[in-house]
Amino acid sequence: MKKFWVIILISLFSCKGGDTESTKMPGSYNMVYQKIKGDITDTTFFTLEQLKIFTNNYMMYANVILPDSTSAFGIGTYTFNNDTLIENVFYSSSDTSSSDEPRSYTLAIEKTERGFRQIIGNFMNGDEKVTLTEEYTKNETAPTTPLDGTWKLIKKYTITGEDTASLDDIQYKVYFQGYCIWGNTYRDASNQKHTGIGFGKFVMEGDNKVKESMKASTFSGVREHEFELDIEMDGRDKYKQTITNDDGSKGVEIYERMIQN
Repeated sequence: MKKFWVIILISLFSCKGGDTESTKMPGSYNMVYQKIKGDITDTTFFTLEQLKIFTNNYMMYANVILPDSTSAFGIGTYTFNNDTLIENVFYSSSDTSSSDEPRSYTLAIEKTERGFRQIIGNFMNGDEKVTLTEEYTKNETAPTTPLDGTWKLIKKYTITGEDTASLDDIQYKVYFQGYCIWGNTYRDASNQKHTGIGFGKFVMEGDNKVKESMKASTFSGVREHEFELDIEMDGRDKYKQTITNDDGSKGVEIYERMIQN
């Protein structure tokens, strides 16, 4: 499992979002399968749940392996030219580790009828050189909303009665064409680092309400559940979201839009 998981992480630590009509792949994509082929290994996996979103400027992926809910996500920029995708990941997190060391990957892209196939050759799996292939299908698009884009968490806290507790998480979130991804790196009471993710669909209900329908998540309380969020926009590039829990407590997150120079 560990050997396979390392392969997954490296294939995943590489993705982004496009710019002009000739160099972008905007949309959200579900992974169909992952194939690992070498002189010894020839295996195809269908159990990794992963969503990958390319905005006009960034890319983000998130995934989870059930039943143990081991998760990973990454975010970065990319360039795309004909059949070559170069992914420049600036933050990634998986299971109990994270990295803000920039990583670049060159992937061969084959367009398919329903999406695309990405191929990384000469990939080392232990002592074996393998080719890693992942195939994706593109999701249907929804109208653009004021939230569409890539966001970084700048403040997070909970409110319980009159008590407020701040949380020191690293967190990113993407809304785009009706789909959303979030991923965070957090620490438990023993200061152990963990990775949490969630992805699914979203709709804006008026100017100040968002409904998220989570398809997959690290957390059983999020997976296949719907959440109503109160939204307060602060101009175009900053917003606050508030979730009111069943016990009356509230979770508050404040985000700033990431803008590529």
